[in-house]
Amino acid sequence: MSAVNGRATIRAATPADVAAIFALMMYELAEFEKLTHLFIATERGVHDALFGTRPAAETLVAEQDGEIVGYALFFQNFSTFLGKRGLYLEDIYVRPSMRGSGLGTLMLKRLAALAVERQCERFEWSVLDWNQNAIDFYEKMGATVLPDWRIVRVTGELLERLAR
Repeated sequence: MSAVNGRATIRAATPADVAAIFALMMYELAEFEKLTHLFIATERGVHDALFGTRPAAETLVAEQDGEIVGYALFFQNFSTFLGKRGLYLEDIYVRPSMRGSGLGTLMLKRLAALAVERQCERFEWSVLDWNQNAIDFYEKMGATVLPDWRIVRVTGELLERLAR
């Protein structure tokens, strides 16, 4: 555990945290990113992805006075060019009332330490192009926002069609 101001901590999530993490995803992150219309995850699905028989991701939680006020969901990936594993941050979210408290910085530092500990060659994530506050924060932390890469995605019916 790491403390920010004596009351806030960053720790690995447990199965008991899933409801709080899911609530932050559904009611806060999706709303903030203006993507509630795309949010179809279920609490059970998140639980299975984090703590099922074949976990797909891990999560850190930021806790203040016993309440989860942020989370960082991540997983390992692999770079063929580097021939090494990497750590990919899918989500990082801190409640607006806690922004500027150091929790986001502490979560990123903890994830960077995990990446080093796991012998990852890189630590990366995506950011929405309109989220200038996040871009500025990441650049201040030493990250580079890559201008020449785009996310490519196939979902739903198009994914089904591609699979045939």
